[in-house]
Amino acid sequence: MKRPYVSVVVCVYNEAGNIKPLLLQIESALETLDYEIIYVNDGSTDQTLKELLSVRHERLTIIDLQKNYGQSAALAAGIDAARGTFIVTMDGDQQNDPLDIIPMIRVAEEQDVDLVVGYRECRQDNAWLRRWPSQLANSLIRQTVGLRIDDNGCALKVFRADVAKRIGLYGERHRFITILAHFDGARIVQLPVRHHPRLIGQSKYGLGRIGRVLSDLFLLLFLKRYLHKPMHLFGGLGLLMLLSGPFLTMRFLWVTDPNINGIDRFAIGIVWLLAGMQFLAFGLILDLQMRTYYESQGKKNYIIRRTYRTVVHTANLLQAH
Repeated sequence: MKRPYVSVVVCVYNEAGNIKPLLLQIESALETLDYEIIYVNDGSTDQTLKELLSVRHERLTIIDLQKNYGQSAALAAGIDAARGTFIVTMDGDQQNDPLDIIPMIRVAEEQDVDLVVGYRECRQDNAWLRRWPSQLANSLIRQTVGLRIDDNGCALKVFRADVAKRIGLYGERHRFITILAHFDGARIVQLPVRHHPRLIGQSKYGLGRIGRVLSDLFLLLFLKRYLHKPMHLFGGLGLLMLLSGPFLTMRFLWVTDPNINGIDRFAIGIVWLLAGMQFLAFGLILDLQMRTYYESQGKKNYIIRRTYRTVVHTANLLQAH
């Protein structure tokens, strides 16, 4: 099949009422481009799949996942299937505006950048549940990562395909896809985009995600510095503890505290030495696991139940493959 210029990836979970309106918006906004639309149904339990299958559109591909894997895995499935030179990601709740896609692609072309990130200047959602936690997270990211992006949480992004396909999306790392691209050396700019209030369905986010965001951020900071060199962290700590162990052992032997006998003092030093050896061993194990992980690439973190595509030579007919 002819390769489209743009692939629009939309991941949905229980968004039945938003399917047809958003598809019409995308079609209208991209009518001057050669494009494809990839909808990933992430194990919806409502009528989302039925709504998607009722659509007659020769540019639409529907990927139905085996179960609800989460947005990162769903996004990975959509990006893996995308064939376009540029890959656009966006939410399926009609809050992102497809009219912003062409201006973002134009910026990517004219400025020769790898990723254009949408920046929602006037967010139209709940301040307590969405805007203020997002502002806090974005501020923390700017301070810790050094990436000057004001809205890492905006789903509307335009990637060059090779950049998008290199990013490994596991766990809940979709929240940090811009950071992951930054770590990979991508050239990134942001562009103000529209943001609409949700009119149909309910938001899937709440305050409960704050702890997950913080823990994932700490993980990414670790990966940035030590993914390719875990021995620099664990080996350094282990050597430090090994070198300081004899000194601390002797120091504890001279402690005059009557509550600590000589055997206990010696045991403290020995435990310190053993801890240092464990850190060294942990670093070695991580090094081996890292190599094994990269050498065994190919396993996906999702299972596709079925893929539906329009058969071009048969008008308006969706068939399963």
